[in-house]
Amino acid sequence: MSRYLLKRILMMILTLWLIVTLTFVLMHLIPGDPFSAESGKLPKQVVENLRAKYHLNDPYPVQYVYYLKNLVTLDLGQSIKSDMRSVNSMIGDGFRASALLGIQAMCISLVFGIFFGIVAALNRNRIPDYVMTILAIAGISIPSFLMAPLLINYLAIKMPIFPVATWGTWMHTVLPSLALSFGPLAIIARYMRTNMINVMRQNYIRTAEAKGIPMHLIVIRHGIRNAILPVITFLGPLMAALITGTFVVEKVFAIPGVGKYFVEGIFNRDYPVILGTTIFYSTILILAVLMIDIAYTLIDPRIKLTVKEE
Repeated sequence: MSRYLLKRILMMILTLWLIVTLTFVLMHLIPGDPFSAESGKLPKQVVENLRAKYHLNDPYPVQYVYYLKNLVTLDLGQSIKSDMRSVNSMIGDGFRASALLGIQAMCISLVFGIFFGIVAALNRNRIPDYVMTILAIAGISIPSFLMAPLLINYLAIKMPIFPVATWGTWMHTVLPSLALSFGPLAIIARYMRTNMINVMRQNYIRTAEAKGIPMHLIVIRHGIRNAILPVITFLGPLMAALITGTFVVEKVFAIPGVGKYFVEGIFNRDYPVILGTTIFYSTILILAVLMIDIAYTLIDPRIKLTVKEE
């Protein structure tokens, strides 16, 4: 177990380094810099001083090494366009809102997705199965950025149940959480339905039925536990994506999350913000995948985390 974790940690560091390098290269391949738009508005000397302050006049390798040295100390730098705020503080402030929405959306997706999948599997080729299938197709087909204005139109404007375009109370989190959870819920339901149908056909399920064990106990003890493993695989990227925030949904609902800073950083060519949010998102994603691997061993003791011997 310890050798496996050490190997995964080393792979995580290598992966993050590749992501940082690729993001840095792609940013600087775009012509111009964060102060190109200011060239005609500010005196030339002021623009040159700003470029010198942020090391933009240095050769690219020098800028790259300078950023890596700061990154080793977990310093993501200062935002160029956001009132001299540090990227660490911006991510810290935005992560609270993004994490709250992400956790709520993930809980909704997981609970209702598993429930709908089980109901559909146990009622295969019946009305509940057809209803769940239609809802799953709709959920997969309608993206979150389209679901968001639909929810606003029907549940905030026509029926003023929930507030929008503001932030502060739990009621403000309901609509964005629903918009974020609709697609993942549908995918989890489809996964769970397919896996549950396959599991319920196995011989050990028939043996349990022959012993007279009630169906609800068979489903809970044997069906769900074995059918949920492929769903857990999907939860790693899902958890990272939801917790770090979905950019468009946060923009639609005016939520001060990580996605807001990332979008503004791209529009403003704010290099430290782009790099910082990318690194943060990638770290969450990699850690989520590692947590899912460990969760496998807790759900199914037959799975062991070991390093393959050469």
